[in-house]
Amino acid sequence: MNKTDDADWLYTISSKRKLIDFNFAEIWRYRDLLVLFVKRDVVTVYKQTVLGPLWYLIQPLFTALTFTLIFNKVANIETGTVPPFLFNLAGISIWNYFNTCLTSTSDTFKSNAAIFGKVYFPRIIVPLSIIISNLMKFGIQLFIFIAFYMYYYFSGAGIHVTGSLVFFPFIVLLMGLLGLGIGMIISSLVTKYRDLKFLVGFGVQLLMYVSAVMYPLALMREKLPKIAWVVEYNPLAYIIETARYMLLGTGTFSWFGILYTVVVTLVVLFFGIIIFNRTEKTFIDTV
Repeated sequence: MNKTDDADWLYTISSKRKLIDFNFAEIWRYRDLLVLFVKRDVVTVYKQTVLGPLWYLIQPLFTALTFTLIFNKVANIETGTVPPFLFNLAGISIWNYFNTCLTSTSDTFKSNAAIFGKVYFPRIIVPLSIIISNLMKFGIQLFIFIAFYMYYYFSGAGIHVTGSLVFFPFIVLLMGLLGLGIGMIISSLVTKYRDLKFLVGFGVQLLMYVSAVMYPLALMREKLPKIAWVVEYNPLAYIIETARYMLLGTGTFSWFGILYTVVVTLVVLFFGIIIFNRTEKTFIDTV
């Protein structure tokens, strides 16, 4: 019998995997499957609902209204020359992208166990499809933000975009990659520790309150300096603060904060890929 070299095969499936297994060429070969997963994520979420994609608009609007009533009207949190509703809508729109990326990715292994157990494809495609599909949802929410922005702008509100707005896609990318990294870590841990899935929703809600979503970062430093470090060590706070600075011309822009966020995001993504790759070998025995 002739010996067949591994180079003669187009695909080689082996239990031996690299520590970092992120094969761009293989992912590109499965790009059609990636597109199908993106369509699945977008279509099936509200397929049997009455309002359908309108929920993408209703949720941030009601949340921004609630935050305006509670934090600005009752708690008297000031937003400067920026209308409180628009201030909150900007923060919520950015936060929602991270929130949906994290919560959806954190359930990757459990919700796709049937598919993973039947056919081979790069497992990383599933969380990647979640990040891409949520970009479409974020685009819809950004559209409603722009509509309210134009209304307040022509009404004479003290808002303006800054030249740094050209870097806004980079800020969104950071938010998505951070959600991807944390989500993959949680998804891997959930395969062994089922209780963790019950803590994800609660933990994300707590995380929102220390991410400067409903208040300026400078206000936390001024009013609560003893616990402001909790927010300042949170990379999400810099992302949201920077996004509001770009969109509304309010708040501060910190190069240190952006650099810190990039480093944390890359580290989290690095460990997320490692843990995800190690878990996909044996998760089918525990899910």
